[in-house]
Amino acid sequence: MKRKAWFVAGMACVATSGAAAQSSVTLYGIVDSGVEYLNHAGPGGGSAVKVISGGKNTSRWGLRGTEDLGGGLKAVFQLESGIALDTGKLDTDNTLFDRRATVGLQNKWGRLLLGRDFTTTYDFMLPFDPMGYAPNYSWATSSTASGGRKDGMFSRATNVVRYDGKFGGVKLGATVALGEVPGEFKSSSKYDVGVGYSSGGFATAVTWDRQNGAGGSTTPADTMDYIQGVHAGASYDFGSLALYGGYRNYKRTFTNGAASQLSDMYWLGAAYDFTPAFTLYGAVYKQNIKGATDGDPILFSLRAQYNLSKRTMAYLSAGYAKARNGQTVSLSRDLVGSANNQVGVTAGLQHRF
Repeated sequence: MKRKAWFVAGMACVATSGAAAQSSVTLYGIVDSGVEYLNHAGPGGGSAVKVISGGKNTSRWGLRGTEDLGGGLKAVFQLESGIALDTGKLDTDNTLFDRRATVGLQNKWGRLLLGRDFTTTYDFMLPFDPMGYAPNYSWATSSTASGGRKDGMFSRATNVVRYDGKFGGVKLGATVALGEVPGEFKSSSKYDVGVGYSSGGFATAVTWDRQNGAGGSTTPADTMDYIQGVHAGASYDFGSLALYGGYRNYKRTFTNGAASQLSDMYWLGAAYDFTPAFTLYGAVYKQNIKGATDGDPILFSLRAQYNLSKRTMAYLSAGYAKARNGQTVSLSRDLVGSANNQVGVTAGLQHRF
């Protein structure tokens, strides 16, 4: 009986200590899958029907937690892994926590994180894409332009030091990804800064980022000097109706004298709530590729979404992409096109936990 009493007392102390520290760990995730039809789905030009993972949002699972350190200071962490729901495999690179792996501190002055994370640009621009970076179908992060060019957003990085702060209607952000090359701080390093503002239904943000090449690397040789991106976005929420707009200026330079790659991406869109459960989204994405192939692809995207509950939704997405001058284009931001146009339709289901 004495041993039992000591055990109960010990467990009570542990519980009390945990409550005082106000620690918490949350398991969360998104499981998203659908059936997609595509025309011009391969080199032969035929159509295809397939089960896909992440039509609206990339399927994922993760852990996040906080611990109250006192005086308004908290320790935070987050681990997040992408899932290919159609196969059950890891989403990318056979890396367990490919999406996020961070630890940091936060207080009223902001949050400082270390590890692998999304960039300032990625998070600051997300609210201005009406399709929410949906794989089916959004080009806000990148498009598959002719010749394999993507001219995309600086979205994620390793070896990151990241700061975020919010002061009234103003938010500030900065990301530094260290290149970790001995004797060359600039080589392979990346930088990203952003500022945003919101008041009432209006919101806007501007970001600038730069990704440096590997400089003197020879195995393999890296001819990239740097990639620079400038983004801007704005939105207005009227209640049932929300309007969105975004812009990206992309520049890639080389150390071997090759011509720089330049492009501009524009998008406009809207979302309308017919009922609290049913919403229709629409967007147009237009890329102006300067010089080179002059494919200048355009994407028209629609999605109808019905919330079956607070956690589960059904959606139907449709997209049409076309490129100029006979150049190839793909609806997917990850796949190479095989014709100068493509049509896709996806019926999907998503559950959040």
